Amino acid sequence: MPTLVLIRHGQSEWNQSNRFNGWIDTQLSETGKEQARKAGCLLQDQGLQFSSAYSSVLSRTIMTINRVLEELGQSFVPQRKSWRLNERHYGILQGEDKDEMRQKYGRDQVQTWRRSYSVLPPDAEGIHPEVTIDGQTYPAFDHRYAKVPYGLLPKSENIQTTENRVRPIFENGILTDLKQGKDVLVVAHGTSIRALTKLIEGLTAEEVTKVEIPNGQPILYDFSDDLQIRQKTVLTEESVR
Repeated sequence: MPTLVLIRHGQSEWNQSNRFNGWIDTQLSETGKEQARKAGCLLQDQGLQFSSAYSSVLSRTIMTINRVLEELGQSFVPQRKSWRLNERHYGILQGEDKDEMRQKYGRDQVQTWRRSYSVLPPDAEGIHPEVTIDGQTYPAFDHRYAKVPYGLLPKSENIQTTENRVRPIFENGILTDLKQGKDVLVVAHGTSIRALTKLIEGLTAEEVTKVEIPNGQPILYDFSDDLQIRQKTVLTEESVR
C-alpha cells in the first residue's frame, strides 16, 4: 500500500524577513535548514522507502528535499524537479514586505489576494530573469524555464490557477507512481501543496482556502491499493514522542 508524503520547504530567507516570495528564488534561512533536517528525522521511524521524489525548481525546495533524503539515508532516490510545483506568483506583491503592502492596499484586500481561490492579485510588470531587492539580486525567470512555453509563465496567480498547473504533474507523475505501489515524497510550497491537498482530498474551493501548511512539517497520506485514503497523518515533534 503506497504512501505519499507532502512537505512544505523549510523557512526561506523571505519567510524570515516577512516578504512575499513566490517565484523569486531565495534560499533557506538557518532556521529553514534545521526544519528540513528535522522533517527527515520525523520520517525516520515511518518505514518508508521512497521510489520517487518531486520538488519545484526553486532552491528552497531543492535544499529541503536533499536534506530530508540525506537524513533518511535515501539520497539515491530519483528526483524530478518541475516548475509546475513552484509557489504561486504573487503578482505586484512578489518581493514586497507584507506589512507595507497591508498599509498600502488595506489588510482585507491583501488577505483576499493571498487566500482567495479565484481572485488574482494585479499582474507584475513583467517576466524578468532576476530581481533586485534591497540591493541584493535574486534569480527569477531565468534559464531553468527556457523550455516552458512563454504563455505558461505567470505574472500573477491564485490557488485556482496554481491548481491548474499542478494538476498535470499530479495526474501524470505523482499519481502514476502511487498506482504502481510506490512511496512518493513531494517537497513544494504553501500554495502548490494546498492545490495538491484539494486534488487528493476532493476539497471545495472554499475549504482549500482554509488549509494551513506549516514549514517543514511532513503530511502523510496512506492509501489502499485502489488509492482510497486510509489515513492522513501530520508529523510533529509532539506526535512522534
